[in-house]
Amino acid sequence: MKILVINPGSTSTKLALYEDEKPIWIAGAHHPAKELAQFHHVNEQYEYRKQFVLNQLNRGGIPLEFDAIIARGGLLKPTPSGVYAINEQMKYDLIHSQLEHACNLGGLIAQELASEIGCPAYIADPEVVDELQPVARITGIPGIERISIFHALNSKAVSRRYAKSIGRRYEELNLIVAHLGGGISVGAHRQGQVIDVNNALNGDGPFTPERAGTVPADQLAELCFSGKYTLKQIKRMLNGKGGLTAHLGNNDMITIAAKAADGEEPYKSVLDAMLYTIAKQVGAMYVTLLGKCDAIILTGGIVHSDYCAAELKKQIEYLAPIVLMPGEDELGSLAFNALGALRGELPLQVYA
Repeated sequence: MKILVINPGSTSTKLALYEDEKPIWIAGAHHPAKELAQFHHVNEQYEYRKQFVLNQLNRGGIPLEFDAIIARGGLLKPTPSGVYAINEQMKYDLIHSQLEHACNLGGLIAQELASEIGCPAYIADPEVVDELQPVARITGIPGIERISIFHALNSKAVSRRYAKSIGRRYEELNLIVAHLGGGISVGAHRQGQVIDVNNALNGDGPFTPERAGTVPADQLAELCFSGKYTLKQIKRMLNGKGGLTAHLGNNDMITIAAKAADGEEPYKSVLDAMLYTIAKQVGAMYVTLLGKCDAIILTGGIVHSDYCAAELKKQIEYLAPIVLMPGEDELGSLAFNALGALRGELPLQVYA
């Protein structure tokens, strides 16, 4: 089975071709900031991203002949975990999503290419996988609920991989999974269900290389009504221009971590503060699991940094065994899900 995988990120697009479980071609690149700056909204990037995919396939000598195309899921309505065939309702919701992120474009590109060559198009474990327990939704303001937006695909993939490595099933374990990248999500996985997790896009939790995370509500309200900023500018402070970007002027974790390791300020103080907020979120998820935690998995690109991994471990290693799984296996997880659907081993969910 030949499976094309498309994974658009906020500043990159990653691609892979799998033959069954084996990757035979991997490509993609970061998109220059100057090129992305011409677009005011993510939807405007559609043709740019689609042409990038086609150009990469052409350069790799990959013919448009696939058994399935699967893309990273988008910011849809809250939905259960699983594999979904892309349908008209999903396309509509991806186009009209109130939450902007390049992942919304993946399903649209996959469906268009798949329709041209006559194969199915899927998504799997989108960011809006919702398994929150009821008590986790309620906030102190009626009408404002906490919502589930997190790195579901990688969080579940590394959880299953870890469970397999110790001869257990994911559904048997209690885990805390911290995905540490441009966005950061820390979730409590109780026997296969993510019963609580911070809104990793623009809501709460740790601050990140480019997102503000939880900020004091009263001061944020005053900022909103100060007359100095538009709604769009405030939202960019929360997502895109917040976190390390706001403090240090960039989100290059390799450079920032190296400077912090050398003790250079303000890099060390600001990065240590970000890691502190991550550790606090891990502690919160430990409480959510009532202290019954089999392991804490640290995953995502930031975990490649020895400095970041070591500083985090110092703050949380007394809670449960720490498992380091740097990077993400989103491409492999997507291919696994598509193959399972093609073989009839994984049921196809219906998005409505």
